[in-house]
Amino acid sequence: MSWRRAYNTLFLCTGNSARSIMAQAILQRIGAGKFNAFSAGSMPKGEVHPEALALLKRLNHKTDGLRSKSWEEFAKPGPELDFVFTVCDNAAGEVCPVWPGQPMTAHWGIPDPAAAAGSKIDIARAFADAYGALQNRIAIFVNLPFGALDRLSLQSRLDAIGRTRGANDDVA
Repeated sequence: MSWRRAYNTLFLCTGNSARSIMAQAILQRIGAGKFNAFSAGSMPKGEVHPEALALLKRLNHKTDGLRSKSWEEFAKPGPELDFVFTVCDNAAGEVCPVWPGQPMTAHWGIPDPAAAAGSKIDIARAFADAYGALQNRIAIFVNLPFGALDRLSLQSRLDAIGRTRGANDDVA
């Protein structure tokens, strides 16, 4: 898979209010120029979770234009997708639309911080943990040697990234 243009990458979740939104913001920052990041949901909440927005703003991410939207927007003619990643268990098990461009797909499940209960600190920790896991996986992803990998090898690497937990885990 040689680099010819920015890779269009879609992050999917059910509600598109937290994990997929954070993944979009992370990839927009660390993949700038090489990746275009998008997010969507199978049953979008219609708004970005306030804690997700607050965390992204504290970490100096651009949040303009982040919105909860349906994955149907990406099943229509538009940007040809290169990669589609599910970041929650529900979206991984759902029947997805047929994506234009036959993108490579992988499941990178992350516990749902929006479902966290407890104190404000507990909830903030859940969002920070989800952000950290996404940051780690996306950092590995953007540093893959895309030009040196055939499609099968790249798929294997994408699947391995989904099993990555901490910053020191090896997926090679």
